[in-house]
Amino acid sequence: MTAITLPRKQHHLTPLDATQLDSWQALVAHRKDLRHFTMRQAFAEDPKRFDRFSLSACGLFLDFSKNLIREDTLDLLVKLAQEAQLGDAIDAMFRGDAINASERRPVLHTALRRPVADKVLVDGRDVMPSVHRVLLQMTELVGDVHNGLRRGYTDRPITDVVNIGIGGSFLGPQLVGEALLPFAQKGVCCHYLANIDGSEFRELVGRLSAETTLFIVSSKTFSTLETLKNAQAARAWYLARGGSEQELHRHFIAVSNNKEAAVAFGMREENILPMWDWVGGRYSLWSAIGLPVAMSIGISNFKELLSGAYGMDQHFKAAPFQRNIPVLLALLGVWYGDFWGAKSHAILPYDHYLRNITDHLQQLDMESNGKSVRQDGTPVTAGTGPVIWGGVGCNGQHAYHQLLHQGTHLIPADFIVPVSSYNPLADHHQWLFANCLSQSQALMVGKSRGEVEAELRAQGLLEEEVQRLAAHKVIPGNRPSNTLVMERISPRTLGALIAMYEHKVYAQSVLWGINAFDQWGVELGKELGKGVYSRLVGSEQLPAEDGSTQGLIEFFRGRHRG
Repeated sequence: MTAITLPRKQHHLTPLDATQLDSWQALVAHRKDLRHFTMRQAFAEDPKRFDRFSLSACGLFLDFSKNLIREDTLDLLVKLAQEAQLGDAIDAMFRGDAINASERRPVLHTALRRPVADKVLVDGRDVMPSVHRVLLQMTELVGDVHNGLRRGYTDRPITDVVNIGIGGSFLGPQLVGEALLPFAQKGVCCHYLANIDGSEFRELVGRLSAETTLFIVSSKTFSTLETLKNAQAARAWYLARGGSEQELHRHFIAVSNNKEAAVAFGMREENILPMWDWVGGRYSLWSAIGLPVAMSIGISNFKELLSGAYGMDQHFKAAPFQRNIPVLLALLGVWYGDFWGAKSHAILPYDHYLRNITDHLQQLDMESNGKSVRQDGTPVTAGTGPVIWGGVGCNGQHAYHQLLHQGTHLIPADFIVPVSSYNPLADHHQWLFANCLSQSQALMVGKSRGEVEAELRAQGLLEEEVQRLAAHKVIPGNRPSNTLVMERISPRTLGALIAMYEHKVYAQSVLWGINAFDQWGVELGKELGKGVYSRLVGSEQLPAEDGSTQGLIEFFRGRHRG
């Protein structure tokens, strides 16, 4: 049993400036030494390179051999992590220190997947009983729905569950719900409503029956504009189709830290599942925010998801940096961003069910590490979070992969692919897997001018035509990528995969000295939005603070037709 004591106002250690460390300066020199390094040559000279730069943990296999690294590169990167006291920072997070310094909060989403026997003290109180009490509450709710005991106002069983939430209350659950569709239980269909767009709402409810629909309103504060407006629209839709205020509790559940606001909306207290301020939105799918996931795949599979994440937590805590998957990925990201000038990172899942992982990782990474000041408020001295983008293969190969292969930008990529498909069709999966591997291979090997010219001559082209075409067909290669492979996308491996990226993001924030767990930039747009709305509807007569915004407000008001 592990006890964790938390002084509420304890801050993370004042961050070191990594750019002033000896290891950072050594990496600057090492980068110059690698200016003529080619992966193609490295593979030719070292038949053991794949074995040397690959490892497995928690059902995931990582091949990072197609990177611009040598053994000494890895040694220097690991030394950087050590000098930046990454190990202490990892311990601080799991110990419950207030590493979210600007908000003076601990960061304990990992507690949501810990065993009940563990002890985690926040303000002197053990939070593990409440964590598992909520999990029991989820278990009972899911059981009632799946067993037909949860019934609507006409006494028909619930058949559809709609999660109303946005940001972390939407992206993570949607990713997991879709990724684990092969595990979905019969008789219950889950949907997601996020955007404050009447078209999305109408498209969704047009497929539903109010008599058999359960809405889960997921909002930590129960004041998020988009979520509250959609919840109000859902309640009005329910009432317009014969539902009553007295039976509202049959159709609405809340996941929120603001019980008073949820009750005022019409929720019964027993239908309100709590949140905690030590769980950030983009890290919350492991909590009751994951209720729609549990409704879809069943509570036992949801617990398997938690177990997979817990396994990755243990790996992140205990594995030496040289064999630690999240740490290695974090170090490679810093290597490319701060020493090779990479500004973005591509996520390329070769699995239809993982098609939305990029959306979740965009929020996880860019909202966490999109910062320009360090924990102590001083400006950063290195580049921070990259732009995260990408999409499902093989679609991307016929769209943006051209930029990866022949563009002017260095864009590292993560390829994610399962060995087996839940829906085998002829030899489709073999071709899918082959495309994944061949794309990473093509990024690495490229095609030289000499190879292109020889190929064109072999086709019988005249030398003039060979020289005209050759430059266009040269592919520089030497573009880095990682390949993540798992047997299948299961609850356990998916939990490990998502937790792996969570820990990668945190490790990078430590190396940059920034706070990965606040998001003040997001809040500014919300604040300004209230003033813009007031002017759009005419309740505020004073002009906007700038001419562009005021001009667009007047354009809207002059042409809006309802």
